[in-house]
Amino acid sequence: MKMPKIWEILERFKDLCRSHGWKSSEKDDWIEIRNEYHNFLWTRNINPSSFRRIAANRKCVVQEGLSYRVVEASYTACLLSETPPKTLVNAIFENPDFSKRIALYNLSPVLEGKNLGFKLNYTGSPVFEEFEKFLRKELKVELKPILNPEIDSEKHTITRLA
Repeated sequence: MKMPKIWEILERFKDLCRSHGWKSSEKDDWIEIRNEYHNFLWTRNINPSSFRRIAANRKCVVQEGLSYRVVEASYTACLLSETPPKTLVNAIFENPDFSKRIALYNLSPVLEGKNLGFKLNYTGSPVFEEFEKFLRKELKVELKPILNPEIDSEKHTITRLA
């Protein structure tokens, strides 16, 4: 079975969000509900120092007609197509503010054709909860937690974080 690319997964999810009456952009990767922006950032991987700057910045660009405005993203989900380095996972666990606002999804196994993904999500974001349901129901992806490499045993973290 051919698995979709991250942008295809996100486009399908945004269509689902629109069916819930949530506002989303055709071109950008955010969902707005209850005046909160839930931003999706997808990349192959991200450098931990760049991640810290992005996480601290919290900016999201919203197009309105021909103009743009910058809003504060309440939540950000990083959709990764490669296994994240331990330092990136540590950056989220080390900063309580980051762990409340930022979710991390390692979708590299999905892109390899496996029905498996990894998540780190302590945000309480209803959009990210819906995204996880979408992955489970629509793509039949089993989501396992990304573990804290400083706390959890090497046995569990080495396979997906090394």
